[in-house]
Amino acid sequence: MSTAYEEDVVAWADEQVALLRAGQWALLDIEHIAEEIGDMNISHRHQLAHRMAILVAHLLKWQYQLNRRGASWKRTIREQRERIAKLLKKMPSLQHLLSDTEWIEEVWADALSAAILQAGLNDLPKTLPWRLEQVLALDYLPS
Repeated sequence: MSTAYEEDVVAWADEQVALLRAGQWALLDIEHIAEEIGDMNISHRHQLAHRMAILVAHLLKWQYQLNRRGASWKRTIREQRERIAKLLKKMPSLQHLLSDTEWIEEVWADALSAAILQAGLNDLPKTLPWRLEQVLALDYLPS
């Protein structure tokens, strides 16, 4: 055993799991285990933000490009909502982000950038025009 964290993080993780299961506490690489757990937490937050930004960008496109509405956009909106719901069910501690004003502003900025880049939309609202309950509701589509 003893694969270095820097050499092969996957092999290292497998070794750490085996050491944990065997109760070999003294052999654990605590510093890197803590780092990986922290990174995992950040990764889940980013995943939620990314999915929210995709969802909001598609809602913007749906609202402002009436002539381009289609089944594909509807599928993307539904898929992101379902994945967000699964993520929040699996990790309910992420729920607090939905009421974090700074986090929502970052998601909004990412969604605006995507809508502008992907669809050339301009003159969009400065803040999220829908309540979060609407954004996440499976049956809501802006008119």
